[in-house]
Amino acid sequence: MGRYVMRRVLQALTVLLGALILSFVLLRVVPGDPAVLMLPETATPAEIQQMRHSLGVDQPAYAQFGLYVKQVLTGDFGISFRRQAPALPLTLRYLPATFLLAGASLTLTILIAIPMGILAALRQNGWLDSFVGVVALLGQSMPTYWLGMILILIFAVQFRVLPTSGFGEPRHLLLPAVTLAFSQVALVTRLMRSSMLEVIRQDYVRTARAKGLAQRVVIFKHALKNALIPVVTVLGLQVGNLLGGAIITETVFAWPGAGSLLVSSIGYRDYPVVQVMVLISAVVFVVINLIVDVGYVLLDPRIAYD
Repeated sequence: MGRYVMRRVLQALTVLLGALILSFVLLRVVPGDPAVLMLPETATPAEIQQMRHSLGVDQPAYAQFGLYVKQVLTGDFGISFRRQAPALPLTLRYLPATFLLAGASLTLTILIAIPMGILAALRQNGWLDSFVGVVALLGQSMPTYWLGMILILIFAVQFRVLPTSGFGEPRHLLLPAVTLAFSQVALVTRLMRSSMLEVIRQDYVRTARAKGLAQRVVIFKHALKNALIPVVTVLGLQVGNLLGGAIITETVFAWPGAGSLLVSSIGYRDYPVVQVMVLISAVVFVVINLIVDVGYVLLDPRIAYD
């Protein structure tokens, strides 16, 4: 297992390096000059050039990239162009709200989707299976921003039981978390159902039932472990989608997270903040997938020897 984990760690480092290079290149090829965006329209060419020099964006690309790598290695990502504050501490102040929203959505997804998928598989072609199919179809069809606005109209405007925005109390979290989790619940439920159906038709499950084992023992002791392997894969991938989807959800609900910071920073070509956000997102994604890879081995030790 040690060699398996080491291979995954080396792959993770390669992904991080690729994310660093890609984020640097994409930010530079996007049209727009941060100096022009920060100065008033009446700024003279000399003032623009002076601002570009103070921001360091007048240097050659290789020099900027060398500085960027040095910043990553030292943990000093420079000063935000727009807010004139250290980029890393600034970003870290916004991250807890985003992680809270994504964590709540992931928790809802696990608590709802896995049981629903199992029950739908055990009652195939029944009313519950049909209901799960409808919910899954709706979840995959409705855009996140549209669902968020509909929930606001129903629960905040019509019935006035939940706030439209805010932060700090559980009731502020409920609507954004449900909005962000709904499409994930639909996806994971369908996958859990199909995976469980495939597993319970295997010979070893039939043998366990032939031995007279109780249904709950057959499902939770023999079938569930194998059925969870593709689900764990998708859940790991969905963490990245949750962080990306949080940008839209935070905008709809005025949630004070890193998503809103990222959107405004891209608009102003605030390179230091955007680069920090990309790096943190890549690290989170890589760490989650590393955890998923280790989880494979715990669910099925044979994977470590493939």
